[in-house]
Amino acid sequence: MASSFFSDFGLLWYLGELKKDEFRKFKDFLKQEPLQLGLKPIPWAEVRKATREGLANLLVKHYEEQEAWNVTFSIFHKIHRKDLCEKAKKEITGHTKTYQAHIQEKFNNMWFRESVTRIHDYFDQKTTQKERESLERLFAPKETGKQPRTVVFKGIQGIGKTTFLIKLMLAWAEGSLYQERFFYVFYFCCREMKQLTQTSLAALISRDWPNSHVPLTEIMSQPERLLFVIDSFEELKHNLDEPESDLCSDWMEQRPVRVLLSSLLRKKMLPECSLLIAAAPVYPGEIEDRLVCPEIKTFLGFSESERKQYFCCIFQDRNRAMEAFSFVRENEQLFCMCQIPTLCWIVCTCLKHEMERGKDLALTCRRTTSLYTSFIFNLFTAKGTSCPDQQSQSQLKGLCSLAAEGMWTDTFVFSEEDLRRNGLVDSDIPTLLDMKALQKYRECENSYLFIHVCVQEFCAAMFYFLKSHIDHPNPAVGCTETLLFTYLKKVKVHWIYLGCFMFGLLNEKEQQKLDAFFGFHLSQEIQQKFRQCVQRIGESEHLQGEVDFLALCYCLFEMQNEAFVKWAMALFQDVTFSIVDNADLVTSAYCLKHCSRLRKLWLSIQNVFKEENANNPTSNYSFICWHHVCSVLTTNENLTELQVSDSSLNESAFVTLCNQLRHPSCHLQKLWINNVSFSAESWFFFEVLTLSPDLKYLNLNGTALSRKDVKLLCNALSNPKCNVEELLLTNCCLSADDCEAFTWVLNSNNKLKLLNVSYNYLDKGVPLLCKALRHPDCALEVLVLGYCYLSGHCWKSLSDALLCNKSLVHLDLSANVLKSEELKLLCEALKQPSCQLQSLCLLKCCITARGCQDLASVLTSNQNLTGLQIGYNDIEDVGAKLLCEALTHPQCRLENLGLGACKLTSACCKDFSSALTSSKTLRRLNLSGNALDHGGVVVLCEALRRPECPLQVLGLKKDEFDEETQRLLMAEEERNPHLTIFSG
Repeated sequence: MASSFFSDFGLLWYLGELKKDEFRKFKDFLKQEPLQLGLKPIPWAEVRKATREGLANLLVKHYEEQEAWNVTFSIFHKIHRKDLCEKAKKEITGHTKTYQAHIQEKFNNMWFRESVTRIHDYFDQKTTQKERESLERLFAPKETGKQPRTVVFKGIQGIGKTTFLIKLMLAWAEGSLYQERFFYVFYFCCREMKQLTQTSLAALISRDWPNSHVPLTEIMSQPERLLFVIDSFEELKHNLDEPESDLCSDWMEQRPVRVLLSSLLRKKMLPECSLLIAAAPVYPGEIEDRLVCPEIKTFLGFSESERKQYFCCIFQDRNRAMEAFSFVRENEQLFCMCQIPTLCWIVCTCLKHEMERGKDLALTCRRTTSLYTSFIFNLFTAKGTSCPDQQSQSQLKGLCSLAAEGMWTDTFVFSEEDLRRNGLVDSDIPTLLDMKALQKYRECENSYLFIHVCVQEFCAAMFYFLKSHIDHPNPAVGCTETLLFTYLKKVKVHWIYLGCFMFGLLNEKEQQKLDAFFGFHLSQEIQQKFRQCVQRIGESEHLQGEVDFLALCYCLFEMQNEAFVKWAMALFQDVTFSIVDNADLVTSAYCLKHCSRLRKLWLSIQNVFKEENANNPTSNYSFICWHHVCSVLTTNENLTELQVSDSSLNESAFVTLCNQLRHPSCHLQKLWINNVSFSAESWFFFEVLTLSPDLKYLNLNGTALSRKDVKLLCNALSNPKCNVEELLLTNCCLSADDCEAFTWVLNSNNKLKLLNVSYNYLDKGVPLLCKALRHPDCALEVLVLGYCYLSGHCWKSLSDALLCNKSLVHLDLSANVLKSEELKLLCEALKQPSCQLQSLCLLKCCITARGCQDLASVLTSNQNLTGLQIGYNDIEDVGAKLLCEALTHPQCRLENLGLGACKLTSACCKDFSSALTSSKTLRRLNLSGNALDHGGVVVLCEALRRPECPLQVLGLKKDEFDEETQRLLMAEEERNPHLTIFSG
């Protein structure tokens, strides 16, 4: 503590606050505590007899004031008098205030340090009331009473996360934020930390302390009052995957930076502290799983009003600013780009220059590439001239070479040697800095980076139109084809626009700009390479599975070559993609409207149709684009499968989809509507079933259906014009009352062959379904009632239905509790000659070895039953033995037996060996997930080698066995070409 601590409040006062027993404990701790802190202990004889005043004098006499406080503070913490520590924190003007003053000065300098784009000139460094309230809520207690300790801010690079954190640090330092919550807030930048090899948490804190007297004991004594701000986490390229045993809890221990951060972030070190982590969303998803109860927040950057404000600041003339803004607002990609402050500056600067030169802003704003081309060429063209000089051309070529090297080597900060290697001499650097193509890297002397990574990507794309990769001084730079495949597969996750810029520069208008700037006609070979690349993807089912279709759409959208897009889209028959914003919708619509050979389309759409707004022009344009997406149902005559999943559609969007589904030119045979919420009247959708004669398969899994919805659905299914044969309604919030409506369908519709109503609470409604199954006109062949909470009264109804029904061949009752007497009842029905069932699934039904006696009796008496799945039941070796005996019976006709995860051991393998050589019909046997050893597998393989063994498929997880057993299984597969061993 500062000296004023002792003079203003006095150590005596704090000791006087201790109770008699606490004062005695304080003395006892004083025997060893100084040693823990590296100090010489006070002679015990003097401590033992000292009064409170005497002890205060002894502490001041033997130690410096700072050391005396450290000892006192540490002992207060151990005798559970944290209240005294907190009082000291609040009342003194010592370390906390000293540190806050330092933080205020440091982050003020960071704020006002020369900014390339001067964005900070237009926004206040002080947090607004709204921002402070938002920040306070981050670590406020939730409804559960728990306080979040780890908050993750995710946001794309350059969107303003660091600026926001600077404002947070300044607000805390000036006393307007977290004053009652955090005594200390420490800011660690991972760009700086990755330069370190080994360090300790204490050393990191000391690096940023205003003087050499760092009160570490005081700081660490109340970790619940500490907040660590971790900025630019993605810079470490670390997934926090160290084994628990490698982590450390000692904040004084020197460890590699990655281990240290993992220890802190995974709460091995200072588990009571709070964490605020800012990162670009490029880090692996499993990182969030390794954090302790993290709260994930998305950082969105500039709001629309802030974007308008910034345009006005740059243009100064409000009318011209709003004119430029209106062009940007019409281009969803440019408008989204302007969320990022630096990119907003680029857009504003470019459009201002274009206006001054009398250019048509509509052309500049048509595509992202056209804006970047104009921006870059304006930088290198002197004001008042129409073309660049030779030096400017040379500088831009060098910049493009540097950018390409950086993209391939994951380099974004460049040394002067990097610049020289790519043809940029030292005298070029001031020019590039002045024109704001490059900026200085503040963490390292004589290092530089592009004003934004998007500018680096654009320049890297332009490199391929100026030179061959063979001519690049760095062999890491790949060829055009490799670049495109890498981008479309999203192998390099930090490549955001690179592929789009490559395609965009092929546009005729951009080619004209390039030709004019460099003064020569560029090679057209590159377009042929692009065509070959797209054709390879379109002709390879494997490549199509690896390529991000939406990424390809973005590339083609930038190209804006209608003939090329039509040709490219004709190559694709199966398409899957997710639309998460308006930009995705616009881009995918542009490409899909040119599709002509689609067979399957699987999509999801979110965050687009949030509410009805007839007066919003953007909303109207979104509906036009959505119409283009949905119109593929009527323009692609071979399109037979559509899945819409994980989507939210308002009334207009839902009606648009239904109109296309109802159209006579729509020939869908299979339709999935999974986990979709819609606000329109559902009758409009269910009427589709009576207007679509080709539709045979309907899957509504995960989409909540009301009682009214179920009635409308069943009315449609009962209509003679409905041809649906397979209906899947898993997890649709159905109730027992809904079963009555399904009885109408089962009694009147002889087309419906499959009904899956799993994961719905049906229980009391099942007897109604069973009554329908007993109806002579019921044509249902497959019924799935998994996880339907069936209770005792259901099993009698099911048993009776099995005796009467002549069409049902498969019944799935998985994940329902099947008691011993209920299984016996079911098996009695299965044994009757009138039972036509061929396949029965009873996974996770709580069947034991005792129940296998009843199942075995079914196998020896019912020659119709060819499939039995009873995995995930505790049948054990005793039950397996009973089943194997039944398999050897001459009357058993079972072909498929599933016993995965049934607590079997190798002791039962001999029984299975006998069954495999005796059964004439068993083709598939699943034993995966059971504790079989090498010896057991040897016994099975001996049976498989017998010529009388009919088995074709054996379920065993090879990777669960040792190497010797794996070799044995692989050898058996090679020996027997008719045998497949799979994971079950």
